[in-house]
Amino acid sequence: MKEYQLEIFADYFQFHLHDENMNPNFGNAWDQFSVDNFLAYTSDGIGIGTVRNMDVPVTLKIYESEPRFKENLKQVFQINEADLSIISGKLVVIGCTEYFPDAKRIVIDNGIYRVRVYYSNLDKRSEDGLEGEDYYELDIWKTDIVQEPKFNRLKPVS
Repeated sequence: MKEYQLEIFADYFQFHLHDENMNPNFGNAWDQFSVDNFLAYTSDGIGIGTVRNMDVPVTLKIYESEPRFKENLKQVFQINEADLSIISGKLVVIGCTEYFPDAKRIVIDNGIYRVRVYYSNLDKRSEDGLEGEDYYELDIWKTDIVQEPKFNRLKPVS
């Protein structure tokens, strides 16, 4: 397993994952369902919704095979999954208004990957929404099975 600790500027309450050679357009993907469930997806990328439009902590873990679900889900509010194609050998993790050349790139084998997102401590933010303890953990593994996105709300988000 490879692990990356990142701080991503979640402007417009989102950040994105996509292949370096893709240029996903999330304009129509962020419909009300996607906003309510913190996940937008296109054939070119995945948009991860956040509860703050500030820098947010993101832990990204790349596994050899599908990892087990986290056992302690006390702080987890939502778990989503979606597929992501890599064709250039580089995964880009980027805030939606971030300068593309400065985005975090992770070398990864080409193929189809499943991305599982754990959304934690979504209720622990200041009244003005600028400070918080929310964090986002992404488990990624290569797969041969293309699946529909999955959404699993564990607790209401206020």
